[in-house]
Amino acid sequence: MTDLQDRLERFETLRAECELIAKLATDTAKREFYLKLADHYYQLAGDMRQAIANRAAA
Repeated sequence: MTDLQDRLERFETLRAECELIAKLATDTAKREFYLKLADHYYQLAGDMRQAIANRAAA
């Protein structure tokens, strides 16, 4: 389970970093890119939470 938890934490960290970069970006295209990337990591983290819950239920 720790591998899944480690991945979850990594996705959450990457999301936060992307959101920070987007906030600091002066270029609109880069801001949008990092916001989309943050959203992707948010979705991956949600998938990982679901995988952890499924494994715990099994």
